[in-house]
Amino acid sequence: MYLESLHLKDFRNYSTLDVDFDQGVNILLGENAQGKTNLLEAIYVLALTRSHRTANDRDLISWQADEALVAGRVRKTNTITPLELTFSKKGKKAKVNHLEQARLSRYVGQLNVILFAPEDLELVKGSPSVRRHFIDQEFGQMSPKYLYNAGQYRTILRQRNNYLRQLQRKQAKDLVFLGVLSDQLAAFGAELVVARLTFLKQLEKWAQGVHEVISQAREQLTFDYINQIKAAPGASVESLYQAYQTAFERQQQKEIEQGTTLIGPHRDDLHFLVNGKNVQTFGSQGQQRTTALSVKLAEIDLMKAITGEYPVLLLDDVLSELDDARQTHLLRSIQDRVQTFLTTTSLSGITRKLINPPTVFNVSDGRLQQDSTEA
Repeated sequence: MYLESLHLKDFRNYSTLDVDFDQGVNILLGENAQGKTNLLEAIYVLALTRSHRTANDRDLISWQADEALVAGRVRKTNTITPLELTFSKKGKKAKVNHLEQARLSRYVGQLNVILFAPEDLELVKGSPSVRRHFIDQEFGQMSPKYLYNAGQYRTILRQRNNYLRQLQRKQAKDLVFLGVLSDQLAAFGAELVVARLTFLKQLEKWAQGVHEVISQAREQLTFDYINQIKAAPGASVESLYQAYQTAFERQQQKEIEQGTTLIGPHRDDLHFLVNGKNVQTFGSQGQQRTTALSVKLAEIDLMKAITGEYPVLLLDDVLSELDDARQTHLLRSIQDRVQTFLTTTSLSGITRKLINPPTVFNVSDGRLQQDSTEA
């Protein structure tokens, strides 16, 4: 899978842009605040219908415009798929093959991307919410069913929390309705946890191989999925559904007193262990960065295994955060496998680490120009 072309109109600082990309490594070269990250953001938005930098779609629209357009052509093994997103004050519209999609869940997955930016190091040392977001975001791209179940879970969770607050304030007293919401949340929660355990087991396998190479076989990486009902790989949806129902019954009064849902996959966490020790707590900065890099590179192979296509890789100024050895491993591992977009302020040290010369685009004030000289 690769992105053949991109068209932007009134997106961030791009008034208009039409560009064709190479299916190998595309380097976006330029000074800061010129539009390199905005271009990566546009590709991310084209894939997932939302930004990784803002929750407000209005931020994507140029200040003088009423709407923004992001469009592109995605080539897979046997197909070319036009994608189009329009953002306006009325909301957003998504089209696949020029046909508007009634639900965004039917759009997501047409273009799969993996973003690796300096803040992704927080995947290891950040809060549990960062890792939950990572799980839902990445697995949602790979599985429409997971994306649907995650959306349903969030909707019911909001409804249940709102009703628990009403019970807390004695504005409601119908425990039967609370039971209905608990039953629905248990059902979708069980589906999510089974899927997470399955995907994480596969991701762990790929990440272990990458980590072993980077650490020169000195370290072993393992995952530990932390959850309140002690779910383990191989657990059935039915058994977890029953476990959640039992847990909700036991915690009902406490949840009413606190006005919030205390149990469920929205409170789970993922621990990374290096040689049996939690790298979040006991790992060095080098070990934490190796772990983050291993997980991100493992995603490439996991997406290929599940979808049959390699994803597009977005590297936003991440090389500046990695030492020479990790830079070399990253660039050599993606060469000739994955279409890559890499932002940088300098080519120094990059091209010599690549087997084949990259395609270089100079970025300046929202304009793109392909470098005609050899990178």
